[in-house]
Amino acid sequence: MEGIDHRIVSVNGTKMHIAEKGQGPVVLFLHGFPELWYSWRHQIHALSSLGYHAVAADLRGFGDTEAPTSITSYTCDHIVNDLVALIDSLGVEQVFLVAHDWGAIMGWFLCLFKPERVKAFVCLSVPFAPSSPQMKPMEGMRGFFGDDYYICRFQAPGEIEAEIAEIGTAKVLKTIFSIRKPGPPCFPEGNAFGISTYQCFNFLALLAFRRRAYYVTKFDQKGFTGGLNYYRAIDQKMDRSASEGTCEVHSGGFGHGVHHPGDKGIDTQW
Repeated sequence: MEGIDHRIVSVNGTKMHIAEKGQGPVVLFLHGFPELWYSWRHQIHALSSLGYHAVAADLRGFGDTEAPTSITSYTCDHIVNDLVALIDSLGVEQVFLVAHDWGAIMGWFLCLFKPERVKAFVCLSVPFAPSSPQMKPMEGMRGFFGDDYYICRFQAPGEIEAEIAEIGTAKVLKTIFSIRKPGPPCFPEGNAFGISTYQCFNFLALLAFRRRAYYVTKFDQKGFTGGLNYYRAIDQKMDRSASEGTCEVHSGGFGHGVHHPGDKGIDTQW
């Protein structure tokens, strides 16, 4: 988009693409799956006009940022280290953090592991969820939702990628962005994305052509494996969070606090 600057920065041994605009306190935006920095383009313009340095990154594995091949390269340690190095490269000690989906999960880890780097955190869609020392996340998801639950279906390397390739990137993104089917999202084998059965809104009515084309082009170029590897490393992510120390998160005057017994005194408010 016009007026937004783009550059590649070296962070934690990875070349990361960022989009930025404005001067002032840094607001750092983190996207989810299957998204890109582009999800925040309107917010970049809005916040920069209010005196902020608005920055949105393509996270590791997405868009124009490098995508390591190993699943273990997508643990919370790696992503948090990427974010810390990115903050350092911006020349500031702290940022206002705004994050969605996987970006929100990594935002919580950044607050947990490096709280001194976050001035305030706006979390969209994913509240803080401490890990259970009794059960790994994947075990719990399979038990609650079954093997067709989307995160379970994402686990086997190459399997869901092959189904995406057969259906086509445009149709898959159309379904993910526009589906309004109640209940846990399940992707049964043989018809993972329910292209012929799920009721979707008109894709072109939801997304302008340029936006659709941008996502399709970038995911055709990069593929989905990098983003899917966040799901494949999920048990390793949660192992780390369960072993960490304390962190206090305070709301800005709304929501309520929840204390989780046994979680080393972590208080959350949302």
